[in-house]
Amino acid sequence: MKRLFILISLFLTGFFFTGFCSDKPAYRIFTSKGKSAEYGDMMKAARSSEIIFFGELHDNPVCHWLELQLAKDLLHVSGKSLILGAEMFETDNQLLLNEYVTRQIIRKKDFDAEAKLWPNYKTDYSPLVEFARENDVRFVATSIPRRFAAVVNLYGFEGLDEIMANERGLMASRPIPYDSTLNCYKNIASVAMGAPHMSVNLAKAQAMKDATMAAFILKNFIPDSIIFLHFNGAYHSENHEGVVWMTRQYLRRGNTSPKIMTITCVEQTDLGDLEQSNEGKADYIIVIPSDMTKTYVSDPMFSLTAKPSKDNKKEEESKVKPKGKEQQVVDDDDDD
Repeated sequence: MKRLFILISLFLTGFFFTGFCSDKPAYRIFTSKGKSAEYGDMMKAARSSEIIFFGELHDNPVCHWLELQLAKDLLHVSGKSLILGAEMFETDNQLLLNEYVTRQIIRKKDFDAEAKLWPNYKTDYSPLVEFARENDVRFVATSIPRRFAAVVNLYGFEGLDEIMANERGLMASRPIPYDSTLNCYKNIASVAMGAPHMSVNLAKAQAMKDATMAAFILKNFIPDSIIFLHFNGAYHSENHEGVVWMTRQYLRRGNTSPKIMTITCVEQTDLGDLEQSNEGKADYIIVIPSDMTKTYVSDPMFSLTAKPSKDNKKEEESKVKPKGKEQQVVDDDDDD
């Protein structure tokens, strides 16, 4: 009887540890159609691509770690030159970024103070910049300056007519190939219409940001000789819309057709299978547990109102107000 009691105890103990101490992966990777994949599969596809859009969740540490790993691996195995680009840096900060990455003139503390860095820069984007600095990798700022996006948010595309010509070099040339029927813009417009504190031009501001990212990617892209790895919020490239769609529109005007690859990150409670609602969002979909710890306390509206950190906000550029418009404060929030 005593032996039977011991056997039952061992069985129950084994059941307990089997049920509650199984592996807990930090992420899983799936193809667009929901087929399970490995990091090596994603890496193989990336090394044969020319422009890669990595759609991240801004406050998720797994996304940022994988971005860095992909950059490191592509540098060492692609056989091509690597260029990094990110929406987290605005085009009017390119000079500062160049000076820091190429180890010229600017000191780290001055770069941190003068650049318009996101609140989570130190934890999430500094590793990418330092990687570029240590390995002589070009890093391209691709986001429209928020003061210009704010003008579009207030006055539509026409609000940019009065901006000085030399400043227009900091964003995509107009007219941009805007399509209000694309889901990525239609959804934003729908949200804006239902919220009295949001502008009806919010979708246009998002499109201007997408167009600028696309324009600056292609401005720095060299066919057949580089891989351009671009980091952006997942919404910007999900379902091959947003910046991906804009990039393809611009490519139609030229004679090149680089191989484009998309990666996106999503959160799910269960990592066993890719949820149907997440299928098709990208060529490769990284699924992360929904209770993953965050790199900072997220403002619910952060994805729509990304701002520079307080540490480097000592002096913002003067706000742009189109001529002939009634005097008002221009909020420097822009869609993300």
